Amino acid sequence: MSLQQAPPSRVFVELVPWADRGRENCLISGGETLPGPRRPLPSAQSQSTVREVHVSGTAEVSAVPDRAQIAIRVSSTKEAAAEAKKSVCRRLDYISQSLQQQGLQEENVTVTKDFRRVENAYHMEAEVCITFTEFGKMQNICNFLVEKLDSSVVISPPQFYHTPGSVENLRRKACLVAVENAWRKAQEVCNLVGQTIGKPLLIKEEAAKEWEGQTDDHQSSRLSSSLTVQQKIKSATLHAASKVFVTFEVKGKEKKKKNL
Repeated sequence: MSLQQAPPSRVFVELVPWADRGRENCLISGGETLPGPRRPLPSAQSQSTVREVHVSGTAEVSAVPDRAQIAIRVSSTKEAAAEAKKSVCRRLDYISQSLQQQGLQEENVTVTKDFRRVENAYHMEAEVCITFTEFGKMQNICNFLVEKLDSSVVISPPQFYHTPGSVENLRRKACLVAVENAWRKAQEVCNLVGQTIGKPLLIKEEAAKEWEGQTDDHQSSRLSSSLTVQQKIKSATLHAASKVFVTFEVKGKEKKKKNL
C-alpha cells in the first residue's frame, strides 16, 4: 500500500530587525504571518545626535585716553586788596579770551578763586581747569599761554583719562572680537573636515580683564612730571582682554543638484 504524498508546502521568511523581534513569534501554520505589533524603524535623523564643535576665542583691544585736563594757576600778592584782584582778573580775562578764540566751550572750563590776607598783604589766587578732547589743541594753547604770560602763571602737566562710556565700549569690543575670532576658528575647522558651521548653541565669556599702560613698561616707575606728552598718553592707554567659549552646531554640506 503506497503512502499518499503530502501536498507541497510553501514557507515565507521575513528578516525581522532586532528592534522588531516581537513579530518573530507571530508565525502560524502554513508559513503565514499575522500582523503583530510593529514599531517603526528609527530614521537616520532620529538616530544621529546634534553634532557640535567647541572652540575658544580670545581678543585684546586698546584705546588711548579720550580726555585731558590741565590747570592754569594765576596768583598775585599786593599791599592793596584791589591791586591783587585787578592783577589776577586781568590775566584771567586774557586766558578766557584765548580759550574762546580756540573754540573751547564754556562747559569745559571751570574757574575758582581764592582771596586771603598774608601778613601785611593781600593774596589772590585763581585756578582755571580746562578739559580737552583734542590733545593737539591743548598743546597749542599751553605753549601760547607760556609765551604770553609771565612766571606768575603756572600751567600744570596734562592729566589724561578715559570717560566711563569709553571704558564700557572697550570692554564690549573685546568680547565681540573674541566671539568673532571663535567663529572664524570654528568655520575653518568645519571647512577642513568638509562640514559647514551652523548656529551658535552656547556663548560664554570665561574671563575678562583690563589694565592701563604696558606691563613691561619700565617708564612707569619714573615720575609723571618727567614723562613727555606721548609717554603720558601711552601710560594712560587702556587695554582690555576677553576669553570666550562658544559651541556651534555642525551641519553637513548640501550636495549640489546637477542641472539636467
